[in-house]
Amino acid sequence: MFLSVFDVFKIGIGPSSSHTMGPMTAAAHFLDLLRRHPSRDDAAALGATLHGSLAFTGKGHATDRAVALGLLGWTPAELDPDEAERQLGALAETHLLRLYGLPPLAFDPSVDIVFDYGPPLPGHANGLVFRARDFAGAELLSETYYSIGGGFVVTAREREAPTLAATGASSWPYPFANAATMLRMARESGLSIAQMKRANEVHLRPAEEVDRGLAQLWSVMNGCIERGLSQEGELPGGLRVRRRAARIHRQLEAERRSNRAQPHATSDWLSVYAMAVNEENAAGGRVVTSPTNGAAGVVPAVLRYYLDHCVGAEPGRIPDFLLTAAAIGGLIKHNASISGAEAGCQGEVGSAAAMAAAGLCAVLGGSPEQIENAAEIALEHHLGMTCDPAAGLVQVPCIERNGIGAIKAVAAASLALRGDGSHFMPLDNCIEAMRQTGEAMNERFKETSLGGLAVNLPEC
Repeated sequence: MFLSVFDVFKIGIGPSSSHTMGPMTAAAHFLDLLRRHPSRDDAAALGATLHGSLAFTGKGHATDRAVALGLLGWTPAELDPDEAERQLGALAETHLLRLYGLPPLAFDPSVDIVFDYGPPLPGHANGLVFRARDFAGAELLSETYYSIGGGFVVTAREREAPTLAATGASSWPYPFANAATMLRMARESGLSIAQMKRANEVHLRPAEEVDRGLAQLWSVMNGCIERGLSQEGELPGGLRVRRRAARIHRQLEAERRSNRAQPHATSDWLSVYAMAVNEENAAGGRVVTSPTNGAAGVVPAVLRYYLDHCVGAEPGRIPDFLLTAAAIGGLIKHNASISGAEAGCQGEVGSAAAMAAAGLCAVLGGSPEQIENAAEIALEHHLGMTCDPAAGLVQVPCIERNGIGAIKAVAAASLALRGDGSHFMPLDNCIEAMRQTGEAMNERFKETSLGGLAVNLPEC
């Protein structure tokens, strides 16, 4: 089993990897499919239908906007916000797409994107269908996609019959598909988890490219923290949630300068780094899936905490942190889920906390066994967490939840480092428990905004 660090961590835009980045990517994929169709010149109109969680929380997650942007030819990593807004404005007036390799296509986002609030499609809670019609209105081409979390998108056929690469049949140097195998390979090779993960990466691309990519990931993550720490005002969407990271950061800096900080201020630093990222995500800013947008603040917050607050921190260990975290994220995605619509927030913030705990444990000198223990502790204490965003927006409780997830990650790493790596509950069993819990969880608590905090709002 191999999932690249650049698949786990993807540069994109907010507010949601599964509801924004995934549908945008699916739209671009459908255009490519249409360009290869033998009757593409007969295409006259496009439409999209959103199902399941994509329908229930699609407005709050800007899924309709993401679909339109994807059909305009944008991808999450390459989006130019100003030019994209101009093109969306023109589309709203002309209801016409003019794309390379295709005839002019009629498309009115307000009419041709349908929110289907019936039962979800069978393959996943996040389903969407794109259709192309000819001038007579007959269907020319259709494709069903599932946005399975973290910006990953598969077609219905791929979901039903995974490809050879997806099943892990390829011969990577260290093809660990579970934590037990990972630990065995580490013992036999004498390598760290990060070293094994790096060996797998350089099997796929040149070492220099891996290094540049990891440096870029941290640059974008840290840049997102810095932007979030400087921005004020209300977040979009109608809940009138105010940004708090900048104000809290000023308070913390003042306390540090005056030497009046309480010991628990360390937790506040972790929270403010994470909240800065998730406020940026909620505003539609540039973020890195870690492993999702809704949980994008935990890993950057813990890594920034390591660099700014830990004794003996070394910037040269950043790649080890990211590679270790990605190894754990890959195990969780392979054996359970990182999708809030499939597993609840245990699959998002819980996975992110496990990844961050593992990364921190690694750079603080933890053994592979201690790293596995750290990931298990962090994940175990997120089991059962629901995904219940108010008004379908990635704001309440998502922003604060990332802060608390970062605090749990550091506590888990610290506890693991106090031991020798031996512990009662293996990480593999904890991941399986998360999978079973997510499977049994009522749909109202899995990113539909039909239960939990989403329906227990203050009366104003």
